[in-house]
Amino acid sequence: MSTPQDEINLETGSGLELSHLLLPIQPEDHVQGPAGARLTLVEYGDYQCPACGLLFATIRELHEKLANDIRIVYRHYPLSGSHPLAQPAAEAAEAAGAQGKFWEMHRLLFENQTALSAKAFERFAGELTLDMDQFRTDLKERTFEARVREDFKLGVANGVYGTPGLFVNGVRHASNHLDSANILAELDIAK
Repeated sequence: MSTPQDEINLETGSGLELSHLLLPIQPEDHVQGPAGARLTLVEYGDYQCPACGLLFATIRELHEKLANDIRIVYRHYPLSGSHPLAQPAAEAAEAAGAQGKFWEMHRLLFENQTALSAKAFERFAGELTLDMDQFRTDLKERTFEARVREDFKLGVANGVYGTPGLFVNGVRHASNHLDSANILAELDIAK
């Protein structure tokens, strides 16, 4: 007997209901917040995307307002054609994540998104007291290239063709309004 997932082509996204999130939360995802939270946000993002930078601020505001009622998931979706440092930034975040500092690097990358560079990645790694030899090796050998690419493929399979791609409680957030009030109003859970 086939399941809906058997009929899904992860490369093209065919067979998908593109308004709903495929594979909602996976063990390899970067997740903040409790599994039982009322609000789960899954973002497909790019560290050089200005709109993703605005969404980063919105998500931080939502996290402050909702505390234990929000779960945040970040998946990489680097648009390398227009953002040449998005892929290396995503790999830097993964390298930091391998040392237990994904969210700290994530924050630094978005807070400094207009000044990203290989030197900036190293400076951030130093600020986070990462093992610098390991961090440099991971970036040089592109250790996390496939991991980032897999997130991108999942985004394509979910019908994400631009950033940010945002799913709220498993449903695509179709609005261009990425402020916290709009997201909360759509869910009718504003506090």
